[in-house]
Amino acid sequence: MDAIDIRPLIEEIGKCVKRHELPQPGAYCRWLWPGDIWGDGGAPRTLGKNEYGCADAANILYTIGDFDCGEATRRARIRELQIMQEPETGLFRESSHDPIHTTAHCLGALELFGAKPLYPVRALHRYYDKNELYALLDGLDWRRDPWTQSHLGAGVYASLVNAGEMTEAFSKNYFGWLREYADAATGFWKKGFAEYAPCSDRRTVNGQASLYCYMAGGFHYLFNLEYAKQPLRYPEKVIDTCIRLFTENGLPDYFMKKCNFIETDWLYCMTRAGRQTGHRRGEREALIEEFARDYCVSLMRLDFEKDESFNDLHLLFGACCALAELQSALPGKILTEKPLRLVLDRRPFI
Repeated sequence: MDAIDIRPLIEEIGKCVKRHELPQPGAYCRWLWPGDIWGDGGAPRTLGKNEYGCADAANILYTIGDFDCGEATRRARIRELQIMQEPETGLFRESSHDPIHTTAHCLGALELFGAKPLYPVRALHRYYDKNELYALLDGLDWRRDPWTQSHLGAGVYASLVNAGEMTEAFSKNYFGWLREYADAATGFWKKGFAEYAPCSDRRTVNGQASLYCYMAGGFHYLFNLEYAKQPLRYPEKVIDTCIRLFTENGLPDYFMKKCNFIETDWLYCMTRAGRQTGHRRGEREALIEEFARDYCVSLMRLDFEKDESFNDLHLLFGACCALAELQSALPGKILTEKPLRLVLDRRPFI
């Protein structure tokens, strides 16, 4: 494939982060104008300083190579993140996500600065107990919503890692559960549910989550495995599932049409499973090249100042992750002034 020059896109991404910067040093908003969070007529956006605004500004600047700043700015960015933590529980809270997701995400941003939270993540210490951890993982809604529920199942591990509170026993229990309950038919989680998922572009069919939801949820567990250098149990099946989703109209209708995370989910599962097996290598590489061409063109056609997804710093960060992974997967084919850096290659959770 011919090289794709995305330098103008990266420049616009940097400008977008700058637009979200607030007068208070180190603080960022997530949204620039009113509306609802997910564009579905639901909960309204919280304007002004926001946990995801502050965390994703750091994530994006790290990804595009604009992370270096003076010491005063660095301290301000750290402080604006740290002060949003609850002293009693150690959690971070924001209305668009479960507190475990918000906590893992904010702690991941702090880790980019080499910083720790002000308080221990006390609310998650109960999961040091194997029975409590397995009750959490077994009790997730595996039939109807494995994607959103993975924010908890993966976030509990990532939060403890990024807070510097991981233990050997917890890690052993956690990865033991993932290995035991990986689905032999799809490669994802959880066996007993994932194999019955329909391959549909709808999120659910008759109350059963579609296959792409198991892939998108499985991505969160997969990046924990990657961080810990743990193997996938069924990497060939992960690749089979991802190829099927791409070729059989099994991805949502907004796939590759706006900034989001589903593209990173699919691509990362393809590339990282591909590091563990040569299964269907030619097909896989051809699909990644096709994806790269269509996705980069789609992003560069967005209205950078008015598009809802581009101007949501959290969704914009999702697109940045996909671009960074593409650049690694296709050496010399995704052109930027500075090499992009995927935060997942440093620590878990996005």
